[in-house]
Amino acid sequence: MENSTEMQGKGYWNMLKGKLKQKYANLTDDDLQYEEGKDDELWGRLQVKLGKTKQEIKDFIDKV
Repeated sequence: MENSTEMQGKGYWNMLKGKLKQKYANLTDDDLQYEEGKDDELWGRLQVKLGKTKQEIKDFIDKV
C-alpha cells in the first residue's frame, strides 16, 4: 500500500498536469507521463512540445 506522502505527490502531479493541459492544449498524456528518475526526459519533451525553456515552464508551474 502506498503511503500518504506518495499519494499527495501523485495528487499534486495530477492537478499540475490538468493545469498544464489547460494552458497548453497541445499537450497529451504521453507528453506529461512522469517516470521516477527520468526528470530530464520529461523536461525535454515539454521543451520540445511547447517551444519554451525549462525556466519558462518552471515559472508557470511555480505560479500554479
